[in-house]
Amino acid sequence: MKWLRRVVIALLAILLAAGVALSFYTRQVLPQTEGTMRLSGLEAEIRIERDGDGIPTITAASTDDALFGLGFVHAQDRLWQLETHRRIGSGRLAEAFGEGALDNDRFLRALGVKRAAAVQWANAGPQAKAAVLAYTAGINAYLQNALKARPPEFVALGLHPEPWTPEDSMAWAIMMAWDLGANWSTELMRMRLSLKLPVARIDELLPPYPGDKPLVTADYAALFRELRIDGKLGNQALRFAPESGVEGVGSNNWVVHGSRSVTGKPLLANDPHLKLSAPALWYFARLEAPGFKVAGATMPALPGVVLGQNEHVAWGFTNTGPDVQDLYLERIKPDDPTKYQTPDGWATFDTVEEVIKVKGRPDVTITARATRHGPVISDAGTVAQGVTGPAARPTYALAMRWTALDPDPGTLDAAIGFNKARSVDEFIAASAGYTVPMQNMVVADRDGHIGFVSAGRVPLRKPENDLKGQVPSPGWDARYDWAGTLDAVLTPRETDPARGWIATANQRIHAAEYAHYLTNDWALPYRQQRIEQLLEAKPQHSLDSFREMQSDELSLATKRLLPVLQRAKSGHPLAAAAQQQLAGFDGTMGADKAAPLIFWSWARHMAQGLFADEIGEPVWERSNRAFRDAVEGVLERNNVWWCDDKRTDQAETCEHQVDLAFTNALDELQAAQGPDVSRWQWGLAHVARAEHRPFSRVKLLARWFELRAPVGGDTYTLNVSRVGLKPDPTTGELYLDEHGPSLRALYDLGDPSQSRFMHSSGQSGIVFSPLYASFLERWAKVEYVPVWGGAVEHTLVLMPQ
Repeated sequence: MKWLRRVVIALLAILLAAGVALSFYTRQVLPQTEGTMRLSGLEAEIRIERDGDGIPTITAASTDDALFGLGFVHAQDRLWQLETHRRIGSGRLAEAFGEGALDNDRFLRALGVKRAAAVQWANAGPQAKAAVLAYTAGINAYLQNALKARPPEFVALGLHPEPWTPEDSMAWAIMMAWDLGANWSTELMRMRLSLKLPVARIDELLPPYPGDKPLVTADYAALFRELRIDGKLGNQALRFAPESGVEGVGSNNWVVHGSRSVTGKPLLANDPHLKLSAPALWYFARLEAPGFKVAGATMPALPGVVLGQNEHVAWGFTNTGPDVQDLYLERIKPDDPTKYQTPDGWATFDTVEEVIKVKGRPDVTITARATRHGPVISDAGTVAQGVTGPAARPTYALAMRWTALDPDPGTLDAAIGFNKARSVDEFIAASAGYTVPMQNMVVADRDGHIGFVSAGRVPLRKPENDLKGQVPSPGWDARYDWAGTLDAVLTPRETDPARGWIATANQRIHAAEYAHYLTNDWALPYRQQRIEQLLEAKPQHSLDSFREMQSDELSLATKRLLPVLQRAKSGHPLAAAAQQQLAGFDGTMGADKAAPLIFWSWARHMAQGLFADEIGEPVWERSNRAFRDAVEGVLERNNVWWCDDKRTDQAETCEHQVDLAFTNALDELQAAQGPDVSRWQWGLAHVARAEHRPFSRVKLLARWFELRAPVGGDTYTLNVSRVGLKPDPTTGELYLDEHGPSLRALYDLGDPSQSRFMHSSGQSGIVFSPLYASFLERWAKVEYVPVWGGAVEHTLVLMPQ
């Protein structure tokens, strides 16, 4: 038995050595947070003091050195996140993740994000260049001097971090604009629908803003029939288009004047609703230099504080969602595919060769083309095949005009101005240079003023443009070209209103008589209506009442349709028990309740029963919409055309569809949560999931890297948690919440020490760190940490070499 003893001893030695190696690695991969470090590129000493939550206070002798320090701590705590941001903006995901990411890379290379970023960097102003260069130097100083061990994602994928470049920052700014834009995909959807439906029916499926009439346009369904758009091939357009402008991605913000505050000074709240990720999109930091003191939410890849407070003002954003993207059908010359038609004759496509490296596969080369309108996105090989004609000999190419690709950037200069603003007026003045993504900005100053401005570049369309940016337009017709941009001082704005408060929640942010067109696709106004209810419910507010508002889970959208569901009939054995749960339900979407689960399952089946037969399964499956406004319109008008299922011989009524959706919901929920309705819970299905790139897609690793928490609320509550209505492609789960309050912040202009914030993960992006998920539980409970700091626990001093 001596051999067995030797084998056991050898195995134990191997395990012990592996444990020691892992222990050593986990210590080495965590950042150094104490002591002194000498670095090249520094002008003077930088102190980085971290509190118990890992939030750094960076104190420097100049603003540029403070931004150097920010780049350094971003690299310390979020190096893998920086890597993913770089690869997304550059279209280099397949190089790391393999062939599965190739379509994404093709699209981004065709769109030309990195090429546009290079032009924008060359045209950037001196202030923006100084900030980005300082920030870039901080990241690279960490890579060159302080990186002891690569984070586990690099190790697992066999990657090494590369030096950061200014163009990487510019590209990520463009990608944030992409994430918040949706018009191009809505244009494609309208075009696809027009191959099956008349414009009047499309206006019922995609209704105008409540109280408005449909936008009057030419009959684009007839236009596309005339152009012989191929319907079968068009299915690919929506199936493969990268996700952007997801319903539920928006934000809330509001501010009250001192007359409506218990402190006598303004109070401001903000919670941006974005994709939840592990780590979070945001990283908290405090920056201090002579004449410069600001704290708030920073974003790895970008210099400065995006949302926060300085010594004079506090500010918060929501997405405006303007129509700043237009698609153009460019007619290709039949006998010469290198040319396309313009109002002045045939022109030659601009071209550039793009080589995409693919892990484990040969390189892929694409020819990216551009027209006078912008990049040809059909060159991605996925986005628009089919809407442009047969793949072997396309009739059209599909080009995009988009403000975020314009060569003259202004957003970073404006952001620096926000960080340094000393009053509401200065903040609004700085916003004039802001370009993309257009945001509804609320601001308050310590002198007691409050204000709002919708800042961003807005295209002007010609009066003769009878398509009005609603669908792809003929690129050879000059009437569809843009006629410049709106003067920045003409965007919606307001200061010190008599009512004593300002609020935005992605609703229509201007009066009906506003002279300029921003968009036809506003978010439904339920969150805005709830904010107004709660603001008017008290004569004066405090940060505690603001917290109650950010915690609010009453869904006005649910209350609107709830009576319809409460009248539903079903022969299902669980129908009576389900209706008992609904009987006392007031629309508060609590995680521990059964009623929200029943309602959302019914609403999902209701929308599918009404619309899937008319619009076709490919379009239905690709859409990320809940079609809630369309469901409301159909049921309230008893629109039997939509209620009739065209796939059957019977003439279904709306009442039949209501009852059928109820039965289908009960079948679904019984299979998912069992036969005891009293034990059903919304939070068992509606789980906030913060995705990790790429390990959420690896079942063995997902449990360690991605973050989850059961939550209440829904897409339309003030405490937003978007309801996913399609099964998750990896797990098959329904009703996941993957978009929500990525950040919550409350600012006190009278006593900044009371200002507080929270994001959805933790400060560290390194899974071995105790700060990787340290915010998650508190975020789910709507708790906060101080904006201006707790006790210092760690101090690192960076010294010039």
